[in-house]
Amino acid sequence: MMQGAGKHILLDVRTEGEFKARRIRGAVLLPYDEIGRRATAELPDKNALILLYCRSGNRSRAAAQELVGMGYTNVYDFGGIMSWPYDTAGGEQ
Repeated sequence: MMQGAGKHILLDVRTEGEFKARRIRGAVLLPYDEIGRRATAELPDKNALILLYCRSGNRSRAAAQELVGMGYTNVYDFGGIMSWPYDTAGGEQ
């Protein structure tokens, strides 16, 4: 989906520590508990393709529902990075 989708936002909704330790390449961090107050400023295009993930899928599912409730129209929950079969980045201190 990421390769054929064209322009998209890959959103990691975990904590900053989790993001620094391991993330999907190209992801941006917007922690789940900050979606409500930061999404409008950081994700101004409510029609943009937004792909979300977390560790196991619980936070990304809730974040996707919250974004849809805020009027975002093109939101997809990728689930958890634990089941991500491709290369990841991370390990920064």
